[in-house]
Amino acid sequence: MSLMILKHVILEAFKDTLFEETIIIRIFLQKLEKKFAKNDKVEISMILEKLLSMKYEGKENIREYILKMSYFTLELKTLKLELLEHLCVHLVLISLLTQFSQFKVSYNY
Repeated sequence: MSLMILKHVILEAFKDTLFEETIIIRIFLQKLEKKFAKNDKVEISMILEKLLSMKYEGKENIREYILKMSYFTLELKTLKLELLEHLCVHLVLISLLTQFSQFKVSYNY
């Protein structure tokens, strides 16, 4: 309703000017969006680096440590890079201390 009123109230001379300005603003916003667009490849690389460099040091709860690793895999999944479940389990097992070797042995059987 308000757009209809504005169309009738605005003089014809101003309509062309406003139309040109809105086109310029749209182009500017599109260029700005491209410039600051999130680069998924960089984000994937950073998350993978965090995931692969994680080592359990025994200071935190083992459950929270594994949840943190699974959170990174979920982030990768949202970026359309899905890791296989077996790979995730192996990454967790590799990053654990030697005192958890019983988990490694029981998983491999």
